[in-house]
Amino acid sequence: MSNEGGRRVLVVDDDPTVSEVVGRYLERAGFLVDRVGDGPAALRAAAAATPDLVVLDLMLPGMSGLEVCRRLRAHADVPVVMLTALGDEADRVVGLEIGADDYVTKPFSPRELTLRVQSVLRRVGRPRPAVPDPVLRDGDLRVDPTARLAFRDGRPLALTVREFDLLVHFLQHPGRVFARADLLEQVWGWTVGDQATVTVHVRRLREKIEDDPAHPARIVTAWGVGYRYEGTGR
Repeated sequence: MSNEGGRRVLVVDDDPTVSEVVGRYLERAGFLVDRVGDGPAALRAAAAATPDLVVLDLMLPGMSGLEVCRRLRAHADVPVVMLTALGDEADRVVGLEIGADDYVTKPFSPRELTLRVQSVLRRVGRPRPAVPDPVLRDGDLRVDPTARLAFRDGRPLALTVREFDLLVHFLQHPGRVFARADLLEQVWGWTVGDQATVTVHVRRLREKIEDDPAHPARIVTAWGVGYRYEGTGR
């Protein structure tokens, strides 16, 4: 069993079997686990004690998982890993746009889910290096990888875990073209996955750092290949 330092995961699923199995695997990995079966209960639990991460099923009674995710992200910067049905691609995209950090498609391996949870939390709680990473700058954009803070024109940017990591990766490799598969592997740590995840995160990131997201000047599209960070040149 790995030591996860007592970090707490809130599992939200109305299927008792899924909830029990997921919770058991996470507990074996060293997490503290709370389980609830509907959206309102999830919001109450998160308000009472903010979890380190939420595993959230999209199909919930009383309140959809998308609405739960939206409300969670409005009040706390808590990472969210969604559980989705195989055919719910549109909902997955909406969930990522709302701010979910990752998703796992049902039916899934509990071990795979545990690895995804660990991956997200590893990025959030990565120990600070003895020698801090240099602050990255591009015009009015300033990003501190060590403190995991990003500012534009002096104002803090509200970025999800993946958005932040994606921005740092681009800033560290200006002018280099990355295919979506490359970004999926180098930023997400996935060798296999849905490349639409990258597309959604790039779109969300553009909305936060571009003057005109419809005509981006920083993260530009390399047609037929992927994306390149041009920067402002200032």
